[in-house]
Amino acid sequence: MSTMAMVPRAVRLATWANSWLVGATSLDEADDAIRAGDAAHHVIGLPGQDEPVPLLLSLGTLRNLGTRAVSPALPVPGDPLGLAGPPEFTEAAVEVGEAVVCEGAGLGLVPHVIGAGVQWRVYAATPAPPEGFGDASLELAHTLQEVIDTLADLDVARWRPEMAEALIDLREVGSRTHDGLPPGYAPRAETLATRARRCLLVCELALVDEGGSASAYEADSRRRALRRLEHAARRALVAACAPPR
Repeated sequence: MSTMAMVPRAVRLATWANSWLVGATSLDEADDAIRAGDAAHHVIGLPGQDEPVPLLLSLGTLRNLGTRAVSPALPVPGDPLGLAGPPEFTEAAVEVGEAVVCEGAGLGLVPHVIGAGVQWRVYAATPAPPEGFGDASLELAHTLQEVIDTLADLDVARWRPEMAEALIDLREVGSRTHDGLPPGYAPRAETLATRARRCLLVCELALVDEGGSASAYEADSRRRALRRLEHAARRALVAACAPPR
């Protein structure tokens, strides 16, 4: 199962920009990887720029403005993960569900899908304290096991066949080739990012409907377990894709 389609755009931008900033990949490679299947990416609101600027040129401008690293943010209402304000930036990022913070430049970018392309809008931004890699990894491992047990008890694979494949993938992470992170990131970050993305996929599949839950109590228990996993997976993905130090 390929997880590339579900990699948040903020994660692609942060990781490939970081890879380029440390000299591990070329600007053209970073631009191609960030755009992925999108027609084009432009940045709107760069200091001194009145018109949208193509992403490839924007990366150079952001470095010239002082950007030394880029951090992803994956916030949801009530959980502004990766954000530290100011309010205008936080509100815009929470509404979309993702953003990046350009450390050193005091800027944040929020993606908006426009047709087949993406426009990144620039805001003033404050870097958030980094997520602890070890703590995030441990939280995900514990939460994942709890949720797998819950889903097994409810026999979700019976009523959602695609869930069986997703759960098998989760159990096998670490024994296969991973995808998603660019050069410059450590193998442990690659492993954690892969597991986090697949956990998010499981949550997406399992939260579509109540499926085979036999009672309101079971449905609520399952929903709460999956929300815990979703939080742990978002936190782990942000930690795994933080700038290499």
